[in-house]
Amino acid sequence: MSNLLHRIQALEVELHHPGVRCSRERLEQLLHPEFHEVGRSGRAYDRETIVAYLATQPSQPPVVSDAFVLAELGPGVALLSYRSAQGEAGRGLVGHTLRSSVWVKTDAGWQLRHHQGTAAAQVW
Repeated sequence: MSNLLHRIQALEVELHHPGVRCSRERLEQLLHPEFHEVGRSGRAYDRETIVAYLATQPSQPPVVSDAFVLAELGPGVALLSYRSAQGEAGRGLVGHTLRSSVWVKTDAGWQLRHHQGTAAAQVW
């Protein structure tokens, strides 16, 4: 399980990196064709909306994440849970969020099928 946690965590954190967010090709590799997200705001987004938005962002504030936990839900299906916040100049960490992601193993590799963020109290 430890190897799988490290693999899925690395893929998830890759999505936090501004360079990846600017690459439509890599986003399409990482996000399952039926990807769905419920954002921190409570709004729902489909894959094309997220890819279009992230691919056009010039840069993003740095994301700090920790407390990663992985649960295998079945063969080729894993649930990753963790905490995150964004670094903001002069303000420290803001936008504290509890996150969960469902990753599925496909012919293309591990892909993010569903993601949800829930606003959280500041913990750091």
